Amino acid sequence: MISNTPPPPYYAVIFSSVRTNDNEGYPETDALMSKLAHKQDGFLGMEHASSEIGITISYWRDVESIKRWKDHLDHQKAQIEGQKTWYSQYKVRISKVERDYDFLKK
Repeated sequence: MISNTPPPPYYAVIFSSVRTNDNEGYPETDALMSKLAHKQDGFLGMEHASSEIGITISYWRDVESIKRWKDHLDHQKAQIEGQKTWYSQYKVRISKVERDYDFLKK
């Protein structure tokens, strides 16, 4: 589902990843991170797609909200486990959304 974000400006955190073959504990941690992110002050929405490369985009009100999420203890544990077990590579990009527009077929 496409996130219903407020009018810009807001911020996007783009997490692109390549997974390892080790899936132990990943689905549960992924679900927990999504649930926790949704509860964070400043969180606006999230979109995810995966094939050879996984891409998760989360939307945030401001950079302070992003920093609080990065520093969240459970999120830090997931980051460590991700580096150790689930990801062979990832890249995080943080960008300011200055304009957006959409289309919806009726």
